[in-house]
Amino acid sequence: VFGKDINLILVLSNLASDRKSVRVDMSASTILYTRRAVAEVLKAATSVELGPKQGKHIRVKIPYSHYGRYLTTDKRIQVTALCEVMRSHGLKLLVEKTIILEDTNIIIKLPRRVVVNRAVTLEISYANPLPEPVSRCVLLVTLMNQQVKINLARLAPRERSKIFFEFTPRRAGPLQLQVDFSCDKFSHVKGFVTIAVARA
Repeated sequence: VFGKDINLILVLSNLASDRKSVRVDMSASTILYTRRAVAEVLKAATSVELGPKQGKHIRVKIPYSHYGRYLTTDKRIQVTALCEVMRSHGLKLLVEKTIILEDTNIIIKLPRRVVVNRAVTLEISYANPLPEPVSRCVLLVTLMNQQVKINLARLAPRERSKIFFEFTPRRAGPLQLQVDFSCDKFSHVKGFVTIAVARA
């Protein structure tokens, strides 16, 4: 989840019946959806001794404080482990994993029944998933081809807040509501809901 530390485990297994010494070079970078690297956020090296048919786990942690300011709106991190088996004529194994961080949840609560030409109040809740405060918070609500911009108060670390939004649907049928939340530390966290508007 975006804003939390990332904990990973690299599993190494020796499938042979003799001992192996493995050097592991690990790195992680924030990337764009095109896989182009933006910034390196982890670099670590370790050596592991594996007995015959033995497996070992290497734990890796990427704290939010390391990746937070380098993340793009794609919220992707590419983790790479280059494992070199020593004294094996350069036998190497490359392991890669792309992590896409989950966004803050925007929760939209609707009344049980929405009726045409009758005022409706929605509850929209939004959150700061980070371990630091955020300011310049803005909510863009798009409904019935109209956009409403709502300036919000700053949020404390990991705080969740909510607003109530009132509107009157002018026609029966499905209605799409889109919410877009941005602040000074991240932008364009989106939430969607389809509202079924009943005839009066």
